[in-house]
Amino acid sequence: MGINPCWDIFCRVDGLEWDEHKQISSEVFRPAGKALNVSRALGWMGVESQAAGLWGRDDYTSMKKELAGLRRYVKNRFTVVDGRTRHNINIIDQKNKREVHLRSMSGLTSGKAIKNLYRDLRKLVGRDRICVFAGAMPDMSLLPEMLSLIKMCQQKGAKVVLDSSGPMLKAIVHEGGLWLIKPNVQELKEMLGEEIANKQEALTKAGERLLGRAEHILISRGEKGAVLVTAEGSYKGQYQGKSQPVQSTLGCGDYLLAGFLRGYLQKTEPAKALETALKAATARAWGLSETLLWPKAERKIKSLVVSCE
Repeated sequence: MGINPCWDIFCRVDGLEWDEHKQISSEVFRPAGKALNVSRALGWMGVESQAAGLWGRDDYTSMKKELAGLRRYVKNRFTVVDGRTRHNINIIDQKNKREVHLRSMSGLTSGKAIKNLYRDLRKLVGRDRICVFAGAMPDMSLLPEMLSLIKMCQQKGAKVVLDSSGPMLKAIVHEGGLWLIKPNVQELKEMLGEEIANKQEALTKAGERLLGRAEHILISRGEKGAVLVTAEGSYKGQYQGKSQPVQSTLGCGDYLLAGFLRGYLQKTEPAKALETALKAATARAWGLSETLLWPKAERKIKSLVVSCE
């Protein structure tokens, strides 16, 4: 569910300094946002999903054209609203191994837009569906509308996943009833209002404090892997093997979440789902999600998950 989706623009260059005029090595322009990225990642892993949320009328036709190649796995269920979808510009300096991410503001969200989304979503959501709310949220003035949207999904028996940041994330988590939340370490700090070390013991204890609000807390640790906290037990996991060049860290968290969902849908135990999540995130970081099919990428990557008990 993408409340504030975007167009991702990736510009790769071989070395870049201020005031330079540089030839772009490669350029990608595609509809995105965290929620749509999760759908794209699930499709890469052979899992169907429905991509819902808001999309601007001014560029809706372009979005449909770009998503046409994914229609086998990603079903377009966006609610069309007046306006133009924002742009995220990502400049990747391949030579110096650094990135710059420029974000524009969204003008799509309003009380009316969310009410229209509520109307459309009621037709899609049902018992045991997994409904992922991911990406940038509207400002706090629209908290009642967002809570109404999420509560409707819960009342219909859906498992609600939340992957966002900022005050809206904290407020929605406070209401509880969530199936899974996926903060990174910084977002976990913001939710709890305190400093938390990026260490397994500290993250596990912090995650346990949120178990009354969500059944699963999946904490992304960047290159250190991830920690999963549940009422039945906690697990830590990380990539194992020879280091590979990182192509980009953008979207790795979305692939981590998609990998966990794929593992869950396969009815595997939490540790196995976390293992799949780490493999998907690593594949994204290495650029394998763009060059290999999922079965081959999965075999190529080794991850180790152990109990924190």
